[in-house]
Amino acid sequence: MTVITNIEDLRVLAERRVPRMFYDYADSGAWTESTYRANSEDFGRIKFRQRVAVNMENRTLATTMVGQPVSMPVALAPTGLTGMQHADGEILAAKAAEKFGVPFTLSTMSICSIEDIAANTSKPFWFQVYFLKDRKFMGNLIERAKAARCSALVLTLDLQILGQRHKDIRNGLSAPPKLTLPNIMNMATKPGWCWGMLNTKRRHFGNIVGHAESVTDMSSLSSWTAEQFDPALSWDHIKWVRDRWDGPLILKGILDVEDAKLAAQCGADAIIVSNHGGRQLDGAQSSIAALRPIVEAVGDKIEVHMDGGIRSGQDVLKAIALGARGVYIGRAFLYGLGAMGEAGVTKTLEIIRREMDITLALCGLTNVKNVDTGILLPGTY
Repeated sequence: MTVITNIEDLRVLAERRVPRMFYDYADSGAWTESTYRANSEDFGRIKFRQRVAVNMENRTLATTMVGQPVSMPVALAPTGLTGMQHADGEILAAKAAEKFGVPFTLSTMSICSIEDIAANTSKPFWFQVYFLKDRKFMGNLIERAKAARCSALVLTLDLQILGQRHKDIRNGLSAPPKLTLPNIMNMATKPGWCWGMLNTKRRHFGNIVGHAESVTDMSSLSSWTAEQFDPALSWDHIKWVRDRWDGPLILKGILDVEDAKLAAQCGADAIIVSNHGGRQLDGAQSSIAALRPIVEAVGDKIEVHMDGGIRSGQDVLKAIALGARGVYIGRAFLYGLGAMGEAGVTKTLEIIRREMDITLALCGLTNVKNVDTGILLPGTY
């Protein structure tokens, strides 16, 4: 039996169990992947101040994100094709998050639909949208999110033009996978994954196929997505979304102080400091490097979250110390999902919670709400 002690253990197991094209989709970045690597490596340069002889009793990680209670300041990030890491993947991840008391964010480019998640969970989840040329479809997506009782809307701003992802190009990424000889040979080595896919009807983009005009199957979907991301997106368009959504609105993809200032003026409730997991502009700075200057510029005007490179509870605490109100994990929970399904997502959250709890105590604190740069070693951040 494999003993799982950290997120890396889950990654190794997921690599064994998930077909190559879908594992690579999750575990890769754009171009040379320099920003993808920097997201994790830059956390390693930040060091903690260990404290002793401090009362460590009655510790708590509970806080809020956009006014909503969370058991720890962690949300599951919106990730496309989650249902290709494991059959019904979005449903399983949402159920694990609900039981754990953290938000699950469903991607527009999910395999399971908004309605699938609503039917299989009992508490509100969050939904992520892009700004699309088909305003009717986008408006309908928002209305479907309302009908599903989604409690926050995440608008992604950094994917109007798709970054070049070499592994996806080489693998011929598609959902469901094309039945080429290399794909068949690779899938034959993943019997558990294949069995799961044979026993689910959810194998395409559930939020789009059958909902967007002219999209009835995978071939029409490919041409639709190539045309729909709107490169004309500007700050003026945020109002279009704000007028249609009266709940918390979170803007994802902020990496620059000037953009953060503009975001704070447009009626949003929170921003996510993010470089899309290093999957868009290769050579951009890491999310953790961008975080503190943005917090210093707008932290008193808008709630600041972050994602990118988080592989441990210690990474979460470093981000909180530098001013993030909460963080999002994408790859970390996808590793768990691909490795062990719902139990793997739960294991991911348990690992992160345990690492946060122990580190909080050894830094001399008992409440995550009191975390600031005082737990970090000067000169390392």
